[in-house]
Amino acid sequence: MKPIENFKFQAIQELYPNVVTVRGDTAFDENENEVAIDETAVESKKEELQTAEANAITEKETLKASAKAKLIAGEALTEDEANTIVL
Repeated sequence: MKPIENFKFQAIQELYPNVVTVRGDTAFDENENEVAIDETAVESKKEELQTAEANAITEKETLKASAKAKLIAGEALTEDEANTIVL
């Protein structure tokens, strides 16, 4: 999983597309103008992004486990299961 700072920066960029850099708790646009951000909205978006990544990781692990079980049993894999196998 990504470091929390990466999720916060991604959340800020998704909510405020004009932000190109963040220093501390201050966001700036391409002209180094300070951009006011809503910390509550950023925190909510950050949590949403973290949950989405955790769900994607869990889904991939579930597909891998399913693929392994089917291979052991000699059953056909779905395309998504096959995509999880690294050869």
